[in-house]
Amino acid sequence: MMAPETVVTVEHNKPAGPQQPPPQQQGALDWIKINIDYFKTPPGLLKIIQLVLGLLCMILATPYYSPWFVFVAVTSFISTLMWSFVYLLSIREALRIPINWVLSELICNAIQTVLYFIAFIVLFAATAYIHSYQYGANVAAAVFGIFITVAYAAAAYLLYQEHKSAPAVAA
Repeated sequence: MMAPETVVTVEHNKPAGPQQPPPQQQGALDWIKINIDYFKTPPGLLKIIQLVLGLLCMILATPYYSPWFVFVAVTSFISTLMWSFVYLLSIREALRIPINWVLSELICNAIQTVLYFIAFIVLFAATAYIHSYQYGANVAAAVFGIFITVAYAAAAYLLYQEHKSAPAVAA
């Protein structure tokens, strides 16, 4: 028995169909997507206000009057800066881990509200007993502490509303 013959015809001058672009290499930072639009929303504007007021509190307050106020100002500023980067770089969307981001940020803002409330009262009390050349700056820091307390409380309220309206996720 004879084996069947296979014939291959090659046409050299035939135009090729639509060519697909070569696959793109995935870079290490391709997951980053800059999200400036978040900072145009009320929670985003509150983050900017918190950062500006937190910076003023850190600049004006001195540890001599109240180390507690300076501690709260610095830790809250760092925390708010980290949350700002989470939104700016769209980390929430990039990470596929089961974290309730809204509840986490709500707890963080609620804690910062309470801490700043205590801290500005402590700083006001400290300025009542200590008078030095930095008296005015520390009173200003305490006043900005009131404003930032209100900003953190407003952010916590907005996050609470968002958390309450979110559908429950089955575990």
